[in-house]
Amino acid sequence: MSAAIAATTTSAFAADAPVVLDQELAQPHISGYGEVYLGGLYFATPGDDADGTTAGAAARVNFPIDARWNIQTDAVIDSLWVEGTNIYSYGGAIHGYWRDPSAYALGGFATITGYGGEDFGGVDLYSFSVGPEAQAYFGNVTVYGQVYYGQLRASGESEHLDNWGGRGVVRYFAQDDLRFDGELGFARLSANGAHFDTVSAALQATYRFTGTPWSVFGRYQLDHLTFSEASGSVNIHKYVIGLRASFGSDTLLSEDRNGATMDTYRSNFSVPFL
Repeated sequence: MSAAIAATTTSAFAADAPVVLDQELAQPHISGYGEVYLGGLYFATPGDDADGTTAGAAARVNFPIDARWNIQTDAVIDSLWVEGTNIYSYGGAIHGYWRDPSAYALGGFATITGYGGEDFGGVDLYSFSVGPEAQAYFGNVTVYGQVYYGQLRASGESEHLDNWGGRGVVRYFAQDDLRFDGELGFARLSANGAHFDTVSAALQATYRFTGTPWSVFGRYQLDHLTFSEASGSVNIHKYVIGLRASFGSDTLLSEDRNGATMDTYRSNFSVPFL
């Protein structure tokens, strides 16, 4: 993973030619995309492995306030089936940020997520988070970072779990319509001195068909889970393929620098603490 990121960064600084975007599409305007995906999960636990199926969707729309200020809204849903049991998450996010497409973007975000499934016993669980985020642009490379704090709650209950974490992403555009992502993240749920940690690593490739709004992507993510009150760990491998439809942009690169460029961390497991 680190070798891939190092190679990506080296390639970026070796490219001297500036990124040239379509002048009409570079002007502030509403843009975004919707995507769907389908895939599988593999749970590697001490003495017991399991397979699952996953599917989900997301929609992200960017609204420019002026030439630099933007608001982006996200809606996401993720569902998992394991050994006849279905659990799911659904929610959204809002981002507010200042962006210079030739240099960087800086702002903040907030999320809210609900959880449901067959084994919840009628309990309504939800979480929320807030935090800063920033992107830096280096020719054909985007570097993206977020940190956040939030809580996990059950409706009607005063007790909660604290949730904090962060993630870093490198996006490398081998061509305007061919993008490679590398991602590292950390998340912690904690209460009463105990904590549940997730370390994530992911690789993704996205290709947009030239002159069309359609893109295809494939993603692999590993979540390494540990609990302070138990020995051992759990690894969750997630493989998905997906289809994206964009509007208001002509390439993946122009979408990244002028459109809906923000996103949020999504765990392999819809409810990772169960």
